[in-house]
Amino acid sequence: MIENFLEKTEFSSYKDFMENFHVRVPENFNFAYDVVDRWADEDPDKPALLWTNDRGECHQFTFGEMKKYSDQTASFFQSAGIGRGDMVMLILKRHYQFWFSILALHKLGATAIPASHLLTEKDIVYRCNMAGIKAIVSTGDKIIVDHVEKALPKCPTLNVLVSTGPIVPDGWFDFNKSIAAAKPFERPQLANTNSDVSLLYFTSGTTGEPKMVAHDFTYPLGHIVTGYIWHNLRPDSLHLTLADTGWGKAVWGKLYGQWIAGANVFVYDYEKFAPVDVLHMIQKYGITSFCAPPTVFRFLIREDISKFDLSSLKYCTIAGEALNPSVFEQWYKLTGIKLMEGFGQTETTLTVATYPWIEPKPGSMGKKGPVYDIDLVDENGDPVEDGVHGEIVVRLKPGQKPLGLFKEYLNDPVLTAEAIHDGMYHTGDVAWRDQDGYYWFVGRKDDVIKSSGYRIGPFEVESALMTHPAVVECAITGVPDEVRGQVVKATIVLAQAYRKQAGDNLIKEIQDHVKRVTAPYKYPRIIEFVDELPKTISGKIRRVAIRDNKKKEPVQP
Repeated sequence: MIENFLEKTEFSSYKDFMENFHVRVPENFNFAYDVVDRWADEDPDKPALLWTNDRGECHQFTFGEMKKYSDQTASFFQSAGIGRGDMVMLILKRHYQFWFSILALHKLGATAIPASHLLTEKDIVYRCNMAGIKAIVSTGDKIIVDHVEKALPKCPTLNVLVSTGPIVPDGWFDFNKSIAAAKPFERPQLANTNSDVSLLYFTSGTTGEPKMVAHDFTYPLGHIVTGYIWHNLRPDSLHLTLADTGWGKAVWGKLYGQWIAGANVFVYDYEKFAPVDVLHMIQKYGITSFCAPPTVFRFLIREDISKFDLSSLKYCTIAGEALNPSVFEQWYKLTGIKLMEGFGQTETTLTVATYPWIEPKPGSMGKKGPVYDIDLVDENGDPVEDGVHGEIVVRLKPGQKPLGLFKEYLNDPVLTAEAIHDGMYHTGDVAWRDQDGYYWFVGRKDDVIKSSGYRIGPFEVESALMTHPAVVECAITGVPDEVRGQVVKATIVLAQAYRKQAGDNLIKEIQDHVKRVTAPYKYPRIIEFVDELPKTISGKIRRVAIRDNKKKEPVQP
């Protein structure tokens, strides 16, 4: 399959990859037809999706079955009045119906809007009215159903509701019964063009309402780099990316690049994350490739990994936030596997990564890839030298869009122009580049702390903190200060053995530790101990929630 899209499929070095990686983009490309259905035609019994849940249910779906069920789902959606250009929100957690549904929407040329199951009534109303959502396909959990029902009167465009059960309220379609009873699917004469919107994500920034990130139908091809190159997947791989389907990382790691590479995607459908369960899944099912945010690896390395046979695991990648070097080193010590970091956004595919030919530098995102022309610029848009902090930008050629870059912020030309201007897409993330071409994450532009004339990146302080044995998790934020402008605050989750010691002495010990590990001016003048950090469903730390905490903090001298 990969040879259908790449001019060259094997690369001997990073240099070879950068010079000779080229993707062929078919006219009117449609991932469901041109990848999934083609696999089904060529090798219908090939494993596609190995799904299991925390109740012991398990099913191995083949590509032949994925074609069958996505056809049935597309036919059902057609009968419900869903067609090309219609907006459909999917609130499906990790249930296998997500894969049936998103493929079906692709086949119809409709727009899929993956969403979190944590949305409230207000969130649903906002999304429905901003995007003109016509249908919602949801799990039948009581809380989700109640929120949708309460939102319905305030959502004039919403007229199709579908539940996968167990609760199917009056006026809702029963997903499973409906697809079973669907008529044979008739493929539309023209489902889409390459420029049509196939995928829409609501993504929140540090201020304002969520933005609508629109991707066109060529977006899956941008993830060839993600799955085939960065995840290093092949047709005999069994890959697990730990992500809820409501987050963009799900299509990064549980769909597009993986199936183009022919890998079998492993899905563990659970209600509550438990590190031991993940290790058990790797051992039981023989998972070969694993991707998760650093938060997950922080929990895994605190388990007794010697109790598990992880010999099937050959490759590990990490994304979602910057990786602390101490986590890299401990995972390598325990498993012999080097964590290969990657960086991208909801607006992009993988832009910077530690690719298979690159020796990882713990804490570095890696090097730029061949699809995006990555650079670092100052506040005037001028390139910065190696070793200097700059905003990560994607340089754009006139009239061309790199494969995988978002099309626009839907219905918001002003916001789009704020991000794409002067021949660049501005990511809003700050990094520096070393003399070997490795990029090192500093933080969001809004997160960089300016204290007494110094610019302090949150990640470098967090990495120093993580080397202290008392620290399980931490987040660095800036606190306003009349004298210094801002001071550094550390919000810390303590290891169980240190929780009784929480107090001034431990604060002083941690502060002194940071002064020894990194430049003394970066040490946290404020330290707060908490039971847990606020996180997104994907496990990323929500620093904005910590900053919004108005609790008055004493500034340490």
